[in-house]
Amino acid sequence: MSRTRERIRDSALQYQKGLGQNFIYDTDLLEELAELSGVTEEDDVLEIGAGSGTLTRVLCARARRVLSMELDGRLLPLIRAGTEGFGNLELVQGDVMAADLKAVTSSLRPPFSVVANLPYYITTPVLLRFLTEGLPLKRLAVMVQKEAADRILSGPGEEGWGMLPLQRALRCRCEQMRPVPRECFTPVPGVDSAFITLTFLDRPMVTPLSMEDFQRVAAAGFALRRKTMANALMAAFRLKKEEAVEWMRRAGLDEKARGEKLTLEELKRLSDLWTEGVIHDGSGKV
Repeated sequence: MSRTRERIRDSALQYQKGLGQNFIYDTDLLEELAELSGVTEEDDVLEIGAGSGTLTRVLCARARRVLSMELDGRLLPLIRAGTEGFGNLELVQGDVMAADLKAVTSSLRPPFSVVANLPYYITTPVLLRFLTEGLPLKRLAVMVQKEAADRILSGPGEEGWGMLPLQRALRCRCEQMRPVPRECFTPVPGVDSAFITLTFLDRPMVTPLSMEDFQRVAAAGFALRRKTMANALMAAFRLKKEEAVEWMRRAGLDEKARGEKLTLEELKRLSDLWTEGVIHDGSGKV
């Protein structure tokens, strides 16, 4: 039994299912995950969800500096005990969903990496924050449920394709996906997980004239999955049928195409036409 597991047992702490507390105590596996994360002695790291602190300790041994955030205040003494002797750790109690991430990470040397063990119920909103808030990021290395990993790594026309995988495809390339069976965790969850490593590109895969317009067009396509993109554009941009069809035609797209099957480049062509003022909504606004 690991020393961390003994500390949790001796403190009579109960794992909080509602917080997604499923911990890894296997030292070899933790070392492998840290290796996959790409963290080196040159890197500053933001760790989300320190949990029992087992991965925190491994990261501290590898990184220049680690800023670790944990929501459950009961775990902070255990994390401090497990990382005693490391002078490169800053441990804070906080909720990543409520935190001002730019303020929290202001002390980290950019670009920094993010390492996280994410409960399923916050996977999408947390990753969307890191993908869209303009933080100076080098890499995202996250543990998520296997189903979520498959969705995050999906592409146009695939079942999981949506706003989260679109943001990932726009800004990152996937370096690794390491399956992690449920039996590796304590307590054992009901599903398997995967550790994925996403490296940020120097520039987005496409560069629309307006990223805001691009996001609006993409969101329209996913909002009405069983409808054509033309119908989705009608609803989102207050257009008449013939206007939406003409928009699709000008972008070189089939008027019957569905938004969930459009590539980044095709979405860019649509959004650029709107940004350029070629398409008008029903009020005459450009």
